[in-house]
Amino acid sequence: MPLLDPKTWQPRTLSGGESPVIEPATGETLATVNLAGPADVSAAAQAARAAQAAWARTPHFERAAVLRRAGDLFAEHAGELREWLVRESGSVPGKADFELHVAAQECYEAAALASRPTGQVLPSEAPRLSYTRRVPAGVVGVIAPFNAPLILSIRSVAPALALGNAVLLKPDPRTAVCGGLSLAAVFAEAGLPGHLLHVLPGGAETGRALVADPVVSVVSFTGSTTAGRAVGEAAGHHLKRVHLELGGNSALVVLADADLEAAVGQAAWGSFFHQGQICMTTGRHLVHASLYEEYVERLAAKADTLAVGDPHREQVHLGPVIDRGQLGKIHRLVEASTAHGAKLVAGGSHRDLFYRPTVIAGADDHTPAYTEEVFGPVAPVRSFATLDEAAALASDGPYGLSLGIVTRDTALGLELADRIPTGIAHINDQTVNDEAVAPFGGVAASGTGARFGGEANLEAFTDLRWTTVRRDPAGYPF
Repeated sequence: MPLLDPKTWQPRTLSGGESPVIEPATGETLATVNLAGPADVSAAAQAARAAQAAWARTPHFERAAVLRRAGDLFAEHAGELREWLVRESGSVPGKADFELHVAAQECYEAAALASRPTGQVLPSEAPRLSYTRRVPAGVVGVIAPFNAPLILSIRSVAPALALGNAVLLKPDPRTAVCGGLSLAAVFAEAGLPGHLLHVLPGGAETGRALVADPVVSVVSFTGSTTAGRAVGEAAGHHLKRVHLELGGNSALVVLADADLEAAVGQAAWGSFFHQGQICMTTGRHLVHASLYEEYVERLAAKADTLAVGDPHREQVHLGPVIDRGQLGKIHRLVEASTAHGAKLVAGGSHRDLFYRPTVIAGADDHTPAYTEEVFGPVAPVRSFATLDEAAALASDGPYGLSLGIVTRDTALGLELADRIPTGIAHINDQTVNDEAVAPFGGVAASGTGARFGGEANLEAFTDLRWTTVRRDPAGYPF
């Protein structure tokens, strides 16, 4: 029996109407999902709060067992879930397999959180036991995007549940199955008690209702910087804790001593993986002037060899971008860049939603595809002459998510990385990396710091409580 049965995957009737699940590669309707409205958010929040108290009191080893079982189920149902990721989100099979691997690891790591030490014993001036302990935040709201729908949902859902919370998950309606309903099915089969995980696909109105609902105490948002600012502002109005993982325009810095062949291979992956629809995508290639011409030539040649097509029916390197709105944005930025004087040396064309991997040479401060987050398979290349110039260029701009530096001198690479403000830095690797054990997040316009992964999840999804205990009641002067 399939894990995801369209007849039973949304047993509740939601008030937001129906929405088709569209395959970007073909335009085919794969299924129909029910969308949630504000009233559904309120009802789910009330049900979640009622269920969460008992879940928080559940012994840690029982919560951990549910999370471990969920991790196993991502492997057991990999074939079915892979097909949804490929067809619904446009992922190539390798990317879908990576998402499934990370989803399992997120569950296993979350299971370990349930038994982590949860506080400290503190010294006190008074004759009392004084200590802190972490307690569940309560009901956690998770808003996840379309680009890596499974990873970007599970990395908040799993630790929040493991630490004794209930969760309201709003996946992007374009990837409501692989980014939402699949998680509900996995956790139901894993034995998660009812009403602890509510999947509420919907648009901006649903997201606003989730942030504003008084029952939701913590919001975990992954998405664009523009949307993140709105979420942060709304959460602040409600005095609510919010974790924002936002956009980026990450730099790959290729130093003069770099292995050029390795650098180009990393660069192609960093810019073209999943059609560039990754927050960590290499959006700026900064190459030492001595390597610049050959780098551009080799990267363009690599781009021209990559196959673009339907990842469900063909063996390809790149699949479709998510929809026509995203396609239009990509192409407008490419055309505006050439209009400002940059040179198109590869790509720049598309068939339906299939955009060719694109290389733009001669990028500068007036090149839109260099200065803005494209969220498409576009690699703008710019040269530099000195380390000081490289550090200044890589630090320029509003974002601070990921950084890659390619050099044979790893000490020099670390020294350069320390001069560039980012949440993530990789020496001799490109910018797109993720592991369940590592804290993930950016600075500045890329978000509010590392709040996902490993022990960072303890801070994200619990509150710290101070408690004191005396043998006898304290006495006071009046």
